[in-house]
Amino acid sequence: MDPRLQLRVQRYGWDRAAAHYEAGWAWQLRPSQKRLLEMAALEPGESVLELACGTGLVTLPVTETVGPGGRVVATDLSEAMVDHVRTEAARRGLSHLEVERADAGTLPYDDASFHVVLCSLGLMYVPDVPPVLEGAFRVLRPGGRMVVSVWGERSACGWADIFPIVDSRVNTEVCPLFFQLGTGGSLELNLEQAGFREIEADRLDVSLEYASDEEALGAAFLGGPVAMAYSRFDAETAAEARAEYLASIEEYREEGTEGYRIPGRFVVVRGRKE
Repeated sequence: MDPRLQLRVQRYGWDRAAAHYEAGWAWQLRPSQKRLLEMAALEPGESVLELACGTGLVTLPVTETVGPGGRVVATDLSEAMVDHVRTEAARRGLSHLEVERADAGTLPYDDASFHVVLCSLGLMYVPDVPPVLEGAFRVLRPGGRMVVSVWGERSACGWADIFPIVDSRVNTEVCPLFFQLGTGGSLELNLEQAGFREIEADRLDVSLEYASDEEALGAAFLGGPVAMAYSRFDAETAAEARAEYLASIEEYREEGTEGYRIPGRFVVVRGRKE
């Protein structure tokens, strides 16, 4: 798929998913977000750029940590995501948070203008990763750091069949390399090639907990990257896809309950600009 078309698919897909995202993923993503913030080691007064901010699950704690003496710029490709964060920032009175719709591959910011760049579970969706990391390196001050989290390798993520299940019914190519960055040392190598040094990595094995079929299905089909493709299904196709996905995660159902504990893995990497 042409990268420009892929970005359009991403933009409108996440616009559709925005309303369902936190219901399906807010609790499940906390371990990766907590580790990302620990590795970022933010200080009051620092300037932070966040790429692919989503609904602000990382943005808002970051803004509170750096305080009014700091600056946070949160960006996302999806207008619906950006609107959500703007609304929440205004509700909380966070005037030092700027929220903008922007493509992570073409950052419109001056060289050496941020202490920290963060990207929480967004880099897997980028059609061309090197320009994003090179742009992040450019806008960082000397001594600045970047912290990135991605999903781990496919075999460690029990929900991974959602992609072939959807793609067998409509060719989306939403994220053909989704699991590649979290496999082996791929993410670390990408940061090193962009110029980062003192690279550190952590891998977190977790369980994604859903109390029912509907919760698991909502996260998979409504609140994630296949939301736009799923919206094109007629009722029969949607029912078939849902049944196939439930069969794919049946082995993770908690015995004697209606809920699931689906394995997942996060990879969190930090690099520093010398």
